[in-house]
Amino acid sequence: MTAQTSLDALEALTFDLYGTVVDMQTGLTEAIGPFLEEKGYGGPPERVVTWWRRTHFESSMIDALIDRGHTPYREIGRRALSHTLDRAGVPYTRSEVEDLVAEIERLRPFPDVVDALRTLKHQYRIFVLSNGDPDMLENAKPYLGVEFDRMISVAETGYYKPHFATYRAAAEQLGIQAGSFMHVANHPFDCLGAKASGMRAAYVNRRGRPFGETPFVPDLEVRDFAELAAALIG
Repeated sequence: MTAQTSLDALEALTFDLYGTVVDMQTGLTEAIGPFLEEKGYGGPPERVVTWWRRTHFESSMIDALIDRGHTPYREIGRRALSHTLDRAGVPYTRSEVEDLVAEIERLRPFPDVVDALRTLKHQYRIFVLSNGDPDMLENAKPYLGVEFDRMISVAETGYYKPHFATYRAAAEQLGIQAGSFMHVANHPFDCLGAKASGMRAAYVNRRGRPFGETPFVPDLEVRDFAELAAALIG
């Protein structure tokens, strides 16, 4: 665990959902595996999921940068998966793709998450700040194992993270100064966006990868949520 700055006056925590709270890679691999086997695809399903997620990420960043209206997360997911399956030579129907994208709403938390969040709730208000659509976040609630104080979608601002407007808007909506928030994410880009907007950031470095050189270093770096709770609660 590494800490960069004092964590005094911290009031609330926001959490990225996909890949930070819920295990997206494992969950989607399990969901798509039977589909790929039925289609006769011989490669590893986790590779297809990695391609899918990378394509989705790139597409969402393009959507924010061109700034011509916010495309829903679900629709970007459908386009990204269709493109990935085309590249892999896997036949599909639109209905099959929509069903697979809907699995995002049923992803389960990493094993260390729920107990840690319950501990953190004793001291902090906790929120989700996600690129997911509002209805997707609502549908995810029964699978999370813990109740957040609020689930905030970037659709409310019209820009995907890491656009600074998403973090600023979250602070404004909740009536808390940006510097009194800490955003928790498994993705460096999400931590960068939070820091650039004036929030604090915690990097959950599950894969043991370097954060990279940047003026926007996270305030805290931990291996998992158990270590996060220990750092913030003691």
